[in-house]
Amino acid sequence: MNDKPIIAITMGDPASIGPEIAVKALLTERVMDICRPIIVGDAGVFGHIIDTLKWKAVVRPVSAVKDALFQPGIIDVLDMGTVEMDKLVFGQVSAMAGHASFEAVKKVIGLALAGEVEATVTGPINKKSINDAGHHFAGHTEIYAHYTGTAKYGMLLVEDNLKVIHVSTHVSLRQACDLVKKDRVLAVIGLLQNGLIQLGESNLKIGVAGLNPHAGDSGLFGTEDEGEILPAVLEARRLGYDVEGPVPPDTLFAKAATGYYGGVVAMYHDQGHIPFKLTGFKWNAEKQQMDSVKGVNITMGLPIIRTSVDHGTAFEIAGKGIASADAMILAIEAAVQLSKNGITQKSPAGTVSKPSAL
Repeated sequence: MNDKPIIAITMGDPASIGPEIAVKALLTERVMDICRPIIVGDAGVFGHIIDTLKWKAVVRPVSAVKDALFQPGIIDVLDMGTVEMDKLVFGQVSAMAGHASFEAVKKVIGLALAGEVEATVTGPINKKSINDAGHHFAGHTEIYAHYTGTAKYGMLLVEDNLKVIHVSTHVSLRQACDLVKKDRVLAVIGLLQNGLIQLGESNLKIGVAGLNPHAGDSGLFGTEDEGEILPAVLEARRLGYDVEGPVPPDTLFAKAATGYYGGVVAMYHDQGHIPFKLTGFKWNAEKQQMDSVKGVNITMGLPIIRTSVDHGTAFEIAGKGIASADAMILAIEAAVQLSKNGITQKSPAGTVSKPSAL
C-alpha cells in the first residue's frame, strides 16, 4: 500500500459535477489499485451528494493527509470547511462556491510543494465564481503558475493519440495572434517533449501547427508562420528535436490522430481544443447527454504534478448522478504515471520566459 503514490484531488466547484465525479472515480477498483487518493474540499458536500444519490460509500473527514485510511468504499476528505451547506445550490454560480473551489486548489498546491502528496488532480471550477469571490485568475493553470512561481508553462491535453500543447490559452483571439513569437513557440516545443517523456511515450516526433490558413502559404495569408513559427522550428531542430512545421492545422490534426506525431503544438486555445474534444467527447443525441467525456489536461513546466479533467462544471446536470467520471479516472491515471517518471525541466529555449498574458 505504501508503494502507491498519494494523489490529492480537488472537489472542483461544489455546485458542479466535480464532487460527483470524484466520488465515482474513488469507488472504482482501478483507482484504488494504482494510488492512495485523498479529496481536498468540504466533507459536507460529499456527504450530501452520497446521501442524495444513495451511493454505498462513507465520507471520512480528516485534517491532515497522514490521517487518511485509503480504503475502498471510504472517501477520505481533507475537510476545508469552506461551504455553507444551507446556501449551496447545485448548478448555481456563487462567490461562496468559487471561494471554496479556489481554497481547495491552493491547498493541494501547498501539499505538493511540501512533499505530502506525489501529485495533484483538479476537478472543474467556474471562472466567474472564483472571480466573484475576489480571486482574479483565468483558470487552474494560472493559479498553479502563480503559487508555484512558475514563469514558463503550457497546457498539454492528452487523449489516446492526440497530445496537444498550446502557445497561448485563456486570452482573446486578437491577443493570441500577437503572442505567436519565436521564443514562446520554441519554449513550448521543449515543454511538449518533456511531457511526452514523462508520460513514457516513445514517439517524440512533434508537429507544430501554423497560425494562418495553409500556414500562411508563403506569406500570402499572414507573416507569422514564416517570421516566427518557422524560425522556432529550425532552432529546435538544430538543438536535436524531431520537429516539423509550420504544418497547416487542417492536416496536422488529421495526421496526429493516427499517431504520426507523438505530440503537436497548437498556436491558440480553440485550435487545439476543438479537434481534441471531437476525439474525446461522445454526445448521445437520443438521451441529450454525454455518454463519455475523456481527455486529460496536464500543466507542463511546474515543479509539481498537476493533471485535470478537460471539461467544465456541467452545472446543468450537477447533482443528478449522470455525469461521466471517465476524464477524472484518466486524470488520476496520468498523475500516477507522471509521479513514476518524475518531472523534467529541460527546454530547448533555456530560460526563456512566457509573455505575461499567457
